[in-house]
Amino acid sequence: MAKGDKINFSTPSGFPEFLPSEKRLELHLLDIIRKVFESYGFTPIETPAVERLEVLQAKGNQGDNIIYGIDPILPPNRQAERDRSGETGSEARALKFDQTVPLAAYIARHLNELTFPFTRYQTDVVFRGERAKDGRFRQFRQCDIDVVARRELSLLYDAQMPAIITEIFEAINIGDFLIRINNRKVLTGFFKSLGIAENQIKSCIGIVDTLEKIGETKVKQDLEKEGISAEQSQKVIEFIKIDGSVDDVLDKLKHLAQNLPETEQLSLGITELETVIAGVRNLGVAENRFCIDLSIARGLDYYTGTVYETTLLGHEALGSICSGGRYEELVGVFLGEKMPGVGISIGLTRLISRLLKAGILSTLAATPAQVMVVNMQEDLMPTYLKVSQHLRQAGINVITNFDKRPLGKQFQLADKQGIQFCVIIGSEEAAAQKSSLKDLKTGEQVEVLLENLAEEVKRRLT
Repeated sequence: MAKGDKINFSTPSGFPEFLPSEKRLELHLLDIIRKVFESYGFTPIETPAVERLEVLQAKGNQGDNIIYGIDPILPPNRQAERDRSGETGSEARALKFDQTVPLAAYIARHLNELTFPFTRYQTDVVFRGERAKDGRFRQFRQCDIDVVARRELSLLYDAQMPAIITEIFEAINIGDFLIRINNRKVLTGFFKSLGIAENQIKSCIGIVDTLEKIGETKVKQDLEKEGISAEQSQKVIEFIKIDGSVDDVLDKLKHLAQNLPETEQLSLGITELETVIAGVRNLGVAENRFCIDLSIARGLDYYTGTVYETTLLGHEALGSICSGGRYEELVGVFLGEKMPGVGISIGLTRLISRLLKAGILSTLAATPAQVMVVNMQEDLMPTYLKVSQHLRQAGINVITNFDKRPLGKQFQLADKQGIQFCVIIGSEEAAAQKSSLKDLKTGEQVEVLLENLAEEVKRRLT
């Protein structure tokens, strides 16, 4: 760089950074999510940001959203050395694009150190090589839970997921939401009953999953491009539009299965869906929080059974705010044995961005401090420090103002940061072991003995 050239210090496209008020909101939401996860017995783990490329591609992810070429050892100025190393195959690396595939590799690496069913949560950052645009990022925090078992996994774990989603979003208080539940076996079984070839079903499910984005007409066109007849396409549309109450949809599905050929997989999917719904109800999830939606497919290849998407009612354009499902073969790719799992994911960075823009959430105060001890005169600093520590020991967050400036300026500084209370101690107050406590929200100012100050602040904070 030539002397005098300006450095471009703007953030790289798609990589977010947060102001203090935004980061505090993220940490607040993470704390809510973590507490709910742990209340169901989920335990935290962390996996590397960088994985071997063959791991990330293990289940059909051939590069649409993988950020390639990450070498944690060689710096950019040794690019030629990197190229000579010929890193391919097992040595090629990339940034992880989700938490589920790395979890499968993690289990394979630590199989003998874990107990099963293994219930874990992660709140790590993931990376996707997609075009950055409003509400979508190349780097974002994803909050995941998964349960993985050896050989068999109870469908009641599938039922727990909507209960967990409900607790989280009710605690965040974002308004009315709906958890839409389906089972991939229902879709696969129905396609088979129509005579659609096995090698076409995967792409058909992917097309159905785009219904909300592209509409009914385009779904039919795309199905027909895959070789599905117009008659079959129409039946698919009619099938995924089956609606009504949960019990109505189940009844319609059972009746349909009785009048179709080759419905073994369809019937199995219906039975699994019925079991999951019964479990959701037994866990106390309100009926208005969930439904059966036969258009929910989840595009990723590894989902095999129950699938979920959560929609914020009145803000459907935001898309799914929490999704996931059951997979049977993902971990087995690495171990060669059946290890079924089920999980959900909240893309927290994306969710916060969308909810802030929609006015559903607000940022928090820029500082966690609840009190500022103002600086009236430098010779009283020992008193200010002692009072500050006394308040902190009582569990109150405190900023001590070390810089002496006009009192009004100190009030402005506290107010700008969202600090509600200022403690004012001059020479007369110090001599009498008193302070003035000013509430910047109401303008009220009261005199309080120093020995009662912590108790008074706590009373006014509640």
